[in-house]
Amino acid sequence: MGKHRIALATTDKLTIHQHFGHAEGYEITDVDTDTGSFDFVEYREVVPPCKAGDHSDAVFDAVLEALSDCEAIAVGKIGPGAADYVLKKGMRIFEAPGVIEKIIETLIDKKMLK
Repeated sequence: MGKHRIALATTDKLTIHQHFGHAEGYEITDVDTDTGSFDFVEYREVVPPCKAGDHSDAVFDAVLEALSDCEAIAVGKIGPGAADYVLKKGMRIFEAPGVIEKIIETLIDKKMLK
């Protein structure tokens, strides 16, 4: 257990609602699985990796580089090709649309952060 840094595809700090391919930024959040607390650290803007259905490995890599200090990404939705690419690069991804507080509680309760 312990402390974990995750990236949340959100624009309002309340809900995870953005699709990975369209996300313009991520709220970087530190989660303490021992206490169940979490703190927003900063918001990081990225170039959305999907443009009208076209994808670029270079843009995927730029997003992953911007989030490289995070162990996981939580998004509202992600396509199978993008999910496979992210996983192959060693980043965990959760498709978890909804209220941030409840999603973090679920990640902690189900011991999904390691």
